This record gives sequence, C-alpha cells and structure tokens, in this order.
Amino acid sequence: MTAGTLRDRNVVLATLVAALGYFVDIFDLLLFALVRVRSLKDLLGKEIAAAQEDLLSRAKFADAESMERAKAALEADILQRNGILLDNYLQTTGLVLGGLAWGILADRLGRLQMLFGSIVVYSVANILNAFVADVPADGAWAWLHAVGLGSAFNQYAVLRFVAGFGLAGELGAGITLVSELVRKEQRGFATTMVATVGIMGAVCAYFVTELVSDWRNAYLIGGMLGLALLFLRVGVVESGMFSRVKQAHGSGRGAFWLLGWPWARARRFLALILLGVPIWYCVGILVKYCDAIGLSMGIPKDEAPRPGLAIMWCYVGLAAGDLASGLLSQLLRSRRRALLAFHVLTAAAIIAYFTVPPAHPGAFYAICVAIGFGCGYWAVFVTTTAEQFGTNLRATATTSAPNFVRWSAAGSAALWHVFERIFQGDPEAGAGAAGEAKWRAAALLGAILVPVAMLAAMSLRESFGSSLDWTEAADGTRTEGPGEGTSARA
Repeated sequence: MTAGTLRDRNVVLATLVAALGYFVDIFDLLLFALVRVRSLKDLLGKEIAAAQEDLLSRAKFADAESMERAKAALEADILQRNGILLDNYLQTTGLVLGGLAWGILADRLGRLQMLFGSIVVYSVANILNAFVADVPADGAWAWLHAVGLGSAFNQYAVLRFVAGFGLAGELGAGITLVSELVRKEQRGFATTMVATVGIMGAVCAYFVTELVSDWRNAYLIGGMLGLALLFLRVGVVESGMFSRVKQAHGSGRGAFWLLGWPWARARRFLALILLGVPIWYCVGILVKYCDAIGLSMGIPKDEAPRPGLAIMWCYVGLAAGDLASGLLSQLLRSRRRALLAFHVLTAAAIIAYFTVPPAHPGAFYAICVAIGFGCGYWAVFVTTTAEQFGTNLRATATTSAPNFVRWSAAGSAALWHVFERIFQGDPEAGAGAAGEAKWRAAALLGAILVPVAMLAAMSLRESFGSSLDWTEAADGTRTEGPGEGTSARA
C-alpha cells in the first residue's frame, strides 16, 4: 500500500468515525427535547395535577373551553419551566464544563483519547436515564434522599448534566482531528460531511422516539448506540500535527487561559461564540418550545405545533443547511461570506416564524425547516473555529466554543423569561396568563441576537485555505510548522 493510499484511507476512516460520532452525539443530545413532554408528564404528573386543582379552586371561568385552555396553559408553563431547567440550564452547563475539560485534555493527551472518552461518559449517563425512579424513604437506597437524589426528577436532572458533560467532547475533537488530517483545500468538504451526517442523528432520534412508546427505552437505545461506536476506533490514527507538537513538548497545549489573553485572541474567541448564538436561540427556544409559543400566538391547543415533530423538521433543514453552507464556503472560497449569507437566511426565517397567521399552524413545520436551513452554518462555524487557532490550542477552542454556544441557550432562556415578564406587565396575573408575552419576548430576543452575530462574523479574519500547522505563544505570536496533512498511528 502506497503512502498516498494509506493517507487517504486514514482520512476516510477518521472522517467516517467523526461523522458517526457526531450522529450519535446529536441523537443523544436531542433525546431529552424529543421526550421532554412525555418524560416530564410521567415524572411530574402529581405536581401538574395539584397545580391544576389549585387553579380551579381560585379562578372562575366563563365556560368549559376557557377552563380547559387555562389548564393546558398551566401544564405548558410547568413543562416549559422544568424543561428549561433540565435542558437549557443543567444539560448546557454540563456541555460547557465538559467542553472545557475535554478540549484541554485533547490538546494535552490527544484527540482520539478524548473523542472516545466522551462517548463512554454520555452513553452510560443516557442508559442510567432509563432507570430513574422515586426511592422509598425506608429502603436500602434511602440514603439517596440525604443527597437530594431520592426523587426520580432529581436523578433525571443530575444525569442530564452528566450526559451534557460527556456529549461536549464529541464534535470538537472530531472536527479538530479531521481538520488536521485533511489537505487544506479539501478541509471544508470533510468537515461539512461530518456535520451533515451528524445532524441527521436528530431525524433518526425523532423516529426512534415515535416508534418506541416508552421514553425510557429511547434512552437505552441512545446509550447503546454510543457504546457500539467505540468499536469503530480500531484503525483510526492520531493527528500528525498534534503528535509533533506533543513530542516537541510544545508549550501552551490546552492552556484555556490563553484564549482570554491577549485581547486580540480573546476577541477572536468571543466573536466565534457570538456568531453561533442564534443557532441555539432558534433550536433551544423557537423550535423546542413552539407549543408554548404557538399557544401564545393564539393557535388552538388541539392545533398547537408538536415540539418533537418541529425538532425533526428543523434538523432536516439543518442537515441541508450544513451541506449548503459548507459547499457555499468552498465555492466562494470564504468562510466569512458564507456565514453572513446564512445569518441573513436565519433572520428571514425568524421573521416568517412570527408572522405566519395563527389560522395556519401547519405552516409552522415548513418554517421550522427554513429556520433549520438558515441555522445550518454550524458546519462552517466549527470549521472556522478550528482554523482560527494554533495546534496547541485548537482542540481546546474547537471543543469549548460550540459548547459555549450551546450554553448560550441558558442565557437566551433567562432573557426570554425577563422579556416575557416585561411584556406580561403583571407578575401576579397567575400561571398561564402570559397572553402574547411569550412570543413577543422571543421575537425581541431574536432581533437582538442576529445582528450581534453578524457583527461578530465580520470581525474575524478570513481563514479559508489557511495552513493549520502552526502554534501560538502566550503573547499571541505564531510559529509555523513543517506542513500539514500527516498522521500518526494511535
């Protein structure tokens, strides 16, 4: 086998493993969103029933229809509040902390070790999600009450954090490895393939959760898929760039603090995070909570959009958008122009989301596809992140930046809540009495985030076709390496 043939085989195998790894990553990442309503109704059924009884005892309704609408709105509020806690806060906090940990370790120990270490963590966490249960206060496991894990809901919450921590390492390590193995002219095609295949994990997850009636079994399937992925590690090679830096005992490997100094490098890292924030505003709020927003826009309860179906259609759009944005960046030979073009598409889709007449709720799903397509610049975003930093910091930046973007879902949710209270006007109005506040608050948030993202994209240097074989010192200066596109046996 010639050196060129061996190199091509290594690149293909690494790209395949990274793509399938990201597929499972997205599958498991979206599982909670897809089973959110079913799982929380199961775990919080008593709380929901008690709150509805309290509402009926305090309020008077003109007719049965208004009473049912108030009960539905109250249930949606409870599911929204707890869903945001588990997903937008706990899981995304796990993502950002895991992004830091896995990224630093990938720059210190190697891309492959962290790529597969993260798989073990999130796979085990998802399997354990299937077994959460209230613990009897007088049984052998009664001690769990002393540490706050006596209830199934609290166990669920902790495991979503742990799963997020594990999921954080998959994309960054995979993209970094592929970027360093592929020739610079073909880099965009390879990373686009990884992102496009990976995004389809959400579509697969939707059909699995639809076919599997018990939400617990969906978690078992997700966890088993992750463990099965470990067998593909055989034959995957480490990045030659990283191996040379490691053997040379290069300084600053995985030093996260370097991303905050000097200001030029810190500004670069911050700009990358800001340009990706609209993606998780769209997915984490507009799509995941389209049922609550739809009710706020006046769509009847029996015609309100289904979050699971909306997520599936959004990710169909995301897969198409990832492919299109990656190809566009190659055609234009520019990452920045491709990013800006898709920001414009995202803004147009958000406007359509809030202007579709409530009389036609079915059009929500078409808008979800459009939102996903506009947000499909994720592939270009992660590729750009890998291209903006030296080999000694690349995995740290490429793993942490996407997870800071995912973490922004927590900040977006908090701002959404603040704006909702402002539009609501009367915080004492009672649960479910938000009226149009939910959708108005979400619309205002989008009007702020997208322009900021566009400014951030314009501030970055163009990185298309740039060499990745370089390291950067603490003062921001860079040292060029001998060349790229080589690999080392793992």
